[in-house]
Amino acid sequence: MSSVSDIIEQYLIKILKETPSGTIQVKRSELAELFQCVPSQINYVISTRFTVEKGYMVESKRGGGGYIRIRKLRFSKQKNYYDVLLKMIGNRMTQQAAEDLIARLTEEEWMTEREGRMIKKLISREVLDLPVSLRDSVRARIMRSVVTTLFANKGE
Repeated sequence: MSSVSDIIEQYLIKILKETPSGTIQVKRSELAELFQCVPSQINYVISTRFTVEKGYMVESKRGGGGYIRIRKLRFSKQKNYYDVLLKMIGNRMTQQAAEDLIARLTEEEWMTEREGRMIKKLISREVLDLPVSLRDSVRARIMRSVVTTLFANKGE
């Protein structure tokens, strides 16, 4: 059985896919009423499931006329996408951020499901048994290498 968070996420992804612009604007209170949950549940779903690593840009305005605007990030040029990914990875990357990025690259067919599972294992805490600051640094280096290799191979 799916959790309320899963159901809210699936609903938002569905309406995003149905929107040609790739952008939706929703009201937190209306979503909470629709799913019979508290507005903080909506905040939780938005902040954990619609991240930049997963390929979304979120803007929100609080208050009576407030809204949440979610946009699926798309890039017209491969080079722009590559540059954004490398900047996003930076010099340190948490395991969750790396896993989100792997899921996004798999969803966008930059890598196969099998490759994604292998890379997730390689960047896991169990494999990178190092102090946190060093682990996040090594993980970022691995992810930069993965992205560079994927983009280099797409040109072939």
